[in-house]
Amino acid sequence: MTAASPVEHALEVLGAGGLVAIPTETVYGLAADASNEAAVRRIFAVKGRPADHPLIVHVASAEQLGAWASRVPAAAAVLADTCWPGPLTLLVPKAAHVLPVVTGGRETVGIRVPAHPLTTELLQRFGGGLAAPSANRFGRVSPTTAQHVRTDLGDLVDYVLDGGACPVGVESTIVDCTVEPPQILRPGAISAEQISHLLGRELAAASGPSRAAGMLASHYAPEATVLLAESADEAAVLLAAHPDARVLDHTADLVAYAQRLYADLRQADLDGVPVVVAVLPRAEGLGHAIRDRLRKAAH
Repeated sequence: MTAASPVEHALEVLGAGGLVAIPTETVYGLAADASNEAAVRRIFAVKGRPADHPLIVHVASAEQLGAWASRVPAAAAVLADTCWPGPLTLLVPKAAHVLPVVTGGRETVGIRVPAHPLTTELLQRFGGGLAAPSANRFGRVSPTTAQHVRTDLGDLVDYVLDGGACPVGVESTIVDCTVEPPQILRPGAISAEQISHLLGRELAAASGPSRAAGMLASHYAPEATVLLAESADEAAVLLAAHPDARVLDHTADLVAYAQRLYADLRQADLDGVPVVVAVLPRAEGLGHAIRDRLRKAAH
């Protein structure tokens, strides 16, 4: 008898109401059947996540957006067509069947089509949506390898679908398409400049209450204290005051900075480093996402 493939095993676990850690191009997600309320509630329990902090629903293709939204705003249609599959989450009005536990009781839902071959196959064969925040304890550093998930959650996750290291390394950009003009609620690998170009108009700054993942002031935090520097010179001054600190500076290669950011923060904790001095990249393109994560880690 042929052994089940990893994707088939993941499908069995999800079908039984279990939790599966899934690889995406951004970070690993802790996934459950978005239509199974008990399974979704387990996500919150395992992570220690506040019940009003909404989850993102992952689907196989842009064609499924209409099944999860009560209506598809024009901006959402354009961005889904041009950016999916990819590291972009669209906040849209939720369809009637979307469980309140998924949305934190809100009338909006975040939808994404991830770009990872294993999870694409999983979603295509699953057919429905998978509710999935990052596969780590709430507020801590997100996982970018299967081992990070196992270290954080151990036996609390029923199965880890190992897809290797995540190539992007920071969470998806979130765009609120329910407001005019649309707002970037969380910066990511797809920049505000790119989204503005695709929509042919300027975006608004994020405003209003927290209504999507990653909007809290403190998040993505290691055990080490994180101090921020705008330049290598500032970092040197901080290092002089904290000689036991480790400097984090990949500003010459922002793609590598994003890919390595969470792994570097985790390694600092493993090595018992008390202070990390992180040099902030310029506030442009991918630099916005890296600055956002570092500021929240330092809050």
